[in-house]
Amino acid sequence: MKNKIFIAITVFVFGLCFGINISDIVFAENTPVKNTSVKTTVVEKSQNTVLNSKLTQKAEEIACVKPLDLVDNPDVYLNKKVKITAIFDKFSILGLDYKPAMRSSEKYITFLIQRPEVSNDIPLSELKNFLTREMAEKFIDLNNGDTIEYTGTVFSSALGDAWVDVDNLTVLKKKEVKK
Repeated sequence: MKNKIFIAITVFVFGLCFGINISDIVFAENTPVKNTSVKTTVVEKSQNTVLNSKLTQKAEEIACVKPLDLVDNPDVYLNKKVKITAIFDKFSILGLDYKPAMRSSEKYITFLIQRPEVSNDIPLSELKNFLTREMAEKFIDLNNGDTIEYTGTVFSSALGDAWVDVDNLTVLKKKEVKK
């Protein structure tokens, strides 16, 4: 009897250390076990772990940033992906063809967002968001005051400003038009 208790405690301790379920060992004495099912389970768990790890890494790679934090510290976010929620102001040509942070006016257009700390419609010109003209054509109906969310890579901090290559833009809410 003491040997069975000792064995059960030993199995329990090893189970805790190695993640083995004791009920599977104790109740499986009379149950035939196929090695392939164990290997399949391990492979499936391994694949799920890799998939979850990749999803977690991808989520961690994109930093959700407030526009003013990005403007205040553009070097911190340099060469990193950022996600920003803001109020759209207007399309512009600001920053295009500027050699230290070159984006051609033939291929790109800039858009500005509104300053979040003021109630008036004042653009946050220190944050230069570049969108390919091809992508911008899909958002031709954007209006001043629409809420947007976008992701992109901060590719430069020239002039102490944040310069962002936008790769995804979503309209969250259209501004209500008063009639």
